[in-house]
Amino acid sequence: MKIFTSKSGLGSYLSLKKSGGNTTVGFVPTMGALHTGHISLVKTALDRCDIVVCSVFVNPTQFNDPADLKKYPRPIKADIAKLEVVGCHILFAPEVEEMYNKNEKWDFDLGVIEHILEGKHRPGHYRGVTQIVKKLFDIINPHIAFFGQKDFQQFKVIENLIERYELPVKLVMCETVRDSSGLALSSRNVYLSEVERNQALILSTVLNKTKENFRQKTIIQLKEEAIEFLNQAENFRLEYFEICNSDTLLPALTETEPGIVALVAAYVGDTRLIDNLILR
Repeated sequence: MKIFTSKSGLGSYLSLKKSGGNTTVGFVPTMGALHTGHISLVKTALDRCDIVVCSVFVNPTQFNDPADLKKYPRPIKADIAKLEVVGCHILFAPEVEEMYNKNEKWDFDLGVIEHILEGKHRPGHYRGVTQIVKKLFDIINPHIAFFGQKDFQQFKVIENLIERYELPVKLVMCETVRDSSGLALSSRNVYLSEVERNQALILSTVLNKTKENFRQKTIIQLKEEAIEFLNQAENFRLEYFEICNSDTLLPALTETEPGIVALVAAYVGDTRLIDNLILR
């Protein structure tokens, strides 16, 4: 695996590799602390592309809490080892100074999606996401980019970015990877104690219950029952549970809408987790 830390070095190498004209480049953007979910994205990319680039970059502009940014795990040596084992071709691991100039501005109006769900509880988060993803797309110029379903709203935001800038990138959403108990894999799971990991299972439990009852109850009933169930959980602080149109992420009005997704965010102890499940 080749490792690049500079934009120019990576860009030059990829330009040379793509000079033949038939090389498909796949891209998996991450913030590191890689787990089986990340590696599954890389494996999917390897199955579909000639060259796969994985980036590891803890992006400061998408954190609205400096303490959260400071403590975010950065096990780069372990990440490199995992990528080498799976056969990733290229790792791009730049420093912040390589990606950002001082006092850099990014004015990108995401519309309603920036102010709902994750956007409501993490102001400015998606501006930071679109800022760094646009930079990475410009450097790598991938044909296909792979994202996990667990960050469902992020996927829709990147769709918006690609459409607005008319970027020649195909997006692929890969199914959420879960451990044997059903907990969605997340880099933040390392913060959970063994007791908290068990408590966190309530997220997947309530999502599965909602899906099981989807054809028997109204959306209002499903949402009310889920919130009541979650609010009774120990060591648990709910931020939101919503049932949304999977295209707009606005509240679903009827059970017959073409695509419907349930999304949840909550704190288990001091650790914030998100999860979702497609209902229709």
